[in-house]
Amino acid sequence: MNPQLSLSTLYEQDYYLWLEQTAHLLRSGRFQNVDVENLIEEIEDMGRSQKDALYSNLKVVLMHLLKWKYQQDLRSSSWRASIREHRQRLKKAFKDSPSLKRYFTEIFDECYSDARPLAADETNLPLDTFPELCPFETDEVLNPDYLPDLEEDVQPSQQSQQDE
Repeated sequence: MNPQLSLSTLYEQDYYLWLEQTAHLLRSGRFQNVDVENLIEEIEDMGRSQKDALYSNLKVVLMHLLKWKYQQDLRSSSWRASIREHRQRLKKAFKDSPSLKRYFTEIFDECYSDARPLAADETNLPLDTFPELCPFETDEVLNPDYLPDLEEDVQPSQQSQQDE
């Protein structure tokens, strides 16, 4: 049986065994026997998976930052922990694949647009509570020490009125 054909079939029937066989063929320099089409597909999927994970982690950070900023009375350690966890995941992704920073910038506004209704759903606040444009800078979103406060939005003249 043609090794190429059997590997293609193996890919569909036993993915893990296909991975082992493909790695063995590559290590032993038997490139002509490698299932190239499925290997290319897997490599492309790996890139998509990294982008999907980045998108998901960024969306979670943005959603929790919105909740933190606009629902102060319900702030919790679990929100803080979630923000920290997903920031750590983003940091690791950038460390492992520095070129993902470019993608982060590209998707930032779209992630915010997706995080906004999620924050509204989770807080039961009206969607228009949350600004249409992201109130956080990209460096704030990644800063492990940054947590927003509602007071940031209060102008100095408003602050003096509140203090009276």
